[in-house]
Amino acid sequence: MRLSTARWDANLRRVGAWFVAAVVATALPSPASGQSFLESFPVTNGAIYSAVLSGNRLYIAGAFSWVSPATGGGVPIGGTGLPIPTFPHVTGRVNAAVSDGAGGWYIGGAFTAVGGIPRNNLAHVLADNSVSSWNPSANDVVSALAVSGNVVYAGGFFSSAGGQNRNHLAALDATTGQATAWDPNANNPVGVLAVDGTRVYVGGTFTSIGGQPRNYLASVEAANAQVTSWNPNANDWIQAMVLSAGTLYVGGSFTSMGGQGRGYLAAFDVATGQLKSWAPYASGRVYALAAGGSTVYAGGDFTGVGFEVRDHVAAIDGANGTLTAWNPDVPGVASSVYALAVSGATVHVGGTFPSIGGQPRNNVAAVDAASGQVLAWKPNPDGAVFALAEGVTSTYVGGTFSGVGGEPRRYLAALDAATGGLTSWNPDPDGFVGALAVSGTAVYAAGEFQNIGGQPRSYLAALDETTGQATTWNAGYVSSLHAVEIYTLAASSTTVYVGGYFANIQGQMRKNLAALDATTGEVTPWNPNPSGRVYVLAVSGNTVYAGGSFGSIGGQPRSYLAALDAVSGLASPWSPLPNSIVNAIAVSGTTVYTGGNFTTLGGLPRSYIAALDAASGQATSWSPEANAAVRALALDGATLYAGGDFTSIGGEARVGLAALNRESGQAGTWNADLNGRVQTLAAGAGILYAGGGFTSVQGLPRSHLAATRSDVTAVPAPGDRAGGVELASAPNPFRRSARIRFRLPSQTVVRLRLFDSNGRSVSTLMSGAMQPAGWHEVELDGRTLSAGLYFCHLEAGPETRTVKVLHVD
Repeated sequence: MRLSTARWDANLRRVGAWFVAAVVATALPSPASGQSFLESFPVTNGAIYSAVLSGNRLYIAGAFSWVSPATGGGVPIGGTGLPIPTFPHVTGRVNAAVSDGAGGWYIGGAFTAVGGIPRNNLAHVLADNSVSSWNPSANDVVSALAVSGNVVYAGGFFSSAGGQNRNHLAALDATTGQATAWDPNANNPVGVLAVDGTRVYVGGTFTSIGGQPRNYLASVEAANAQVTSWNPNANDWIQAMVLSAGTLYVGGSFTSMGGQGRGYLAAFDVATGQLKSWAPYASGRVYALAAGGSTVYAGGDFTGVGFEVRDHVAAIDGANGTLTAWNPDVPGVASSVYALAVSGATVHVGGTFPSIGGQPRNNVAAVDAASGQVLAWKPNPDGAVFALAEGVTSTYVGGTFSGVGGEPRRYLAALDAATGGLTSWNPDPDGFVGALAVSGTAVYAAGEFQNIGGQPRSYLAALDETTGQATTWNAGYVSSLHAVEIYTLAASSTTVYVGGYFANIQGQMRKNLAALDATTGEVTPWNPNPSGRVYVLAVSGNTVYAGGSFGSIGGQPRSYLAALDAVSGLASPWSPLPNSIVNAIAVSGTTVYTGGNFTTLGGLPRSYIAALDAASGQATSWSPEANAAVRALALDGATLYAGGDFTSIGGEARVGLAALNRESGQAGTWNADLNGRVQTLAAGAGILYAGGGFTSVQGLPRSHLAATRSDVTAVPAPGDRAGGVELASAPNPFRRSARIRFRLPSQTVVRLRLFDSNGRSVSTLMSGAMQPAGWHEVELDGRTLSAGLYFCHLEAGPETRTVKVLHVD
């Protein structure tokens, strides 16, 4: 039987189980404080369950299908299909984008930061790709935006925006971000907006607006927020809208307007408000509309329009409603089109699809407006596209993606361990991979696949580390009465150990734990026969440590944790007796570190993490005291890295990841500042790698993978002028603003960022921009900063400088 990724991840929860730059973690002197995150490392579009370092490669496995350079959920794309340099990364999802008329964009969605600057669901990205001080801070998701003059209209799920209570709909001053007095007060979310100057057309799921009954569609006076008498009375949701040549076109889930049949598409005369005879009749929901000349483009879930086949996108005559010959064709029952935008002779199409017009295009494409031919433009975002907005020289693309410009890698990939570059190694399994181990030239993988590396292999395979092809090593048939679940692998030069939830391998009974010959793949006689699942294995010399949910193993009662003889499979007298599941083990000399769901160990209170004597099994005095499950451990010199579900460990607030002193158990000042769970850790060659379910690191979008240098022991002292690079700030202290000035002895790539006193990234003032030699100046806006000490950090090619700046009220 096969195990879905959702079920596999649920089991883990139950058991607790390309831009090269460095990010300063903090400027405070401490052994861990000089560590810096590497922005060259890519992101994945699904969780990472296992990461293993071998030589100059990092192997990652999980539920992902794409590996991409990190961008966040919104990015301007140029005519080449590549992101515009120095764009601010959005931490979260972008649902709506609209041009500001000056080369920039207003964006809305479900995000918490833009370019490292805190922004709740609304932001303004300027033409130079900086983030403006405009900050209305909606308290819930923004779904729609429209601009008219000096007003930005926003619709969504929020109940406050621009500093005022506003239910689902607000008018925001385009300069200050404050809400105007305009307040129609919709009773349910607003999903789409259009403005004709004097009126604001509103569509969504509401049934009342401005105190008047209006089903899903209404118009509101822009001057005084009065709901007009216009009452189209749709019978279901409105999800798309566009104004063109005196006509309001709408799309959605409706099948009638004012009692007249209209299949998901309708049009109204703007002057009279009358429903037009325009009735193309789509076969399913319409989510997006755009107009170009006399043509209306529609996208959605439909497979036909006007009784002709049109898969998810169509072009309709704006006057008579007849279908044109334009037909890019977005095939697939799981495909949909959510966004459309027209720029001259080009139609940009966004949604969830792998191809369009017979060409591979992941979720966004450019199509010739006349012929329907797919153009070469190919950004390849790794997730859904919900927003498209045309700018002067680029198209803003927003959605649920975390990276743009990547390549497909199903469930398994290999990265250059130093740079993060994606290698060509691609075994392409047909199901997710949850466990990895490396020994010699073989990469062992386990998961729910049936084919991998070009060969049929069920649940378990050995892959050539050079080619990615499956080797002749074949574990054969793995079975269980219920589901086969392999959670962990460990390998020595002679043996591959397999742990999980299964009953039989190669026709031999092996309950939840087995050993296979590393050369032949045959099951060895080694058979500890645990009574429950095995979640983690670690090999040290002649001992195999096992952790899981068992109560007996190796012929002895051993709850959750045991040490097994690598030859006989018998349990040793070593018996720490944790009171709950163990799912992480790291061995160093005479100490065995464990993590899991336990709260006592050997009768002593030990919350989720402990250190054990390798000889006696007794818990040492080392006790960092996490407040939730520890899932992963990695050793690096005097530091033990812990990852998991916790928000506090080692006496400090730490979400998901912490660096613990191996003597004191205390967490250092280094703070990864993740926003979610860490499920796997690997360390080596001066770099710590973390994988899991998180989507941001230090306020920046980093989905599921992060890498940090662990061999950096010092941060450049403020004011250091070695190499001719200079950095200064004035005035200092400052109130409203400060001028950050830096000098470059030669042309180089520059990154300039602001960190708070806890090492958290606050703002990106300049991101990866090539700058000429000489003096440069950047303004630091203090209006969005709390009073306190900050560190401005400059990266100029190989040189770095840091200066303290003090913001006062």
